Amino acid sequence: MTLPEPPILVITDRKQARLSLEEVAEAVFAAGGRWLSLREKDLDPASRAALLTRLVALGRHYGATVGVHEDLAAAIAARTEAIHLPAGVSPERARSALGATAIIGGSAHDEEELAALAAAGADYATLSPVFASSSKPGYGPALGIARLARAAVSTPLAVVALGGVELDNAAACIAAGAAGIAVMGGIMAAADPAAVMTGLIRTLGGALAGRRGTGP
Repeated sequence: MTLPEPPILVITDRKQARLSLEEVAEAVFAAGGRWLSLREKDLDPASRAALLTRLVALGRHYGATVGVHEDLAAAIAARTEAIHLPAGVSPERARSALGATAIIGGSAHDEEELAALAAAGADYATLSPVFASSSKPGYGPALGIARLARAAVSTPLAVVALGGVELDNAAACIAAGAAGIAVMGGIMAAADPAAVMTGLIRTLGGALAGRRGTGP
């Protein structure tokens, strides 16, 4: 399994967004983003499923992968191809329901949780918080680049750096071995989400090309 290209996971938070989530998603996709996950856990299930269905349809127009955080029933109803599970939840049930080609990831905060996700058949894991995060300030001390690097080599999973990842530190995450990055507030709170996405794509493209250039 390969991550969507570019490997930038945009996680929604409508409470931070200046625009509707549909408008944010369209701006992200128009700028070249191809991976988004709906995280609105406080929405009632019917509203979340309806919103996911609209976003999935929008994503298909651009060839983008649109998934959902945790809500397997909504994923099934919307016929989405991706789901992100919270820490401690095995991906086995989601894999059985969504199929072998679905992109299934989970949240991890240390090497032990990464190992559990890998053993259960996940495709990727977000590792967080790499840096201090204004979106999720209570999520423990920042792991830092050195810990990210150690974690990335400890697992066969694609590790996606999450937590305080922005334009000025995204390249360092890739250099440390992350397969991609995840962003929330930087996109959601932006007056121009397309401009932020364009900058992130350019930065990640350069970082990934540089890493490939240093290989054997």
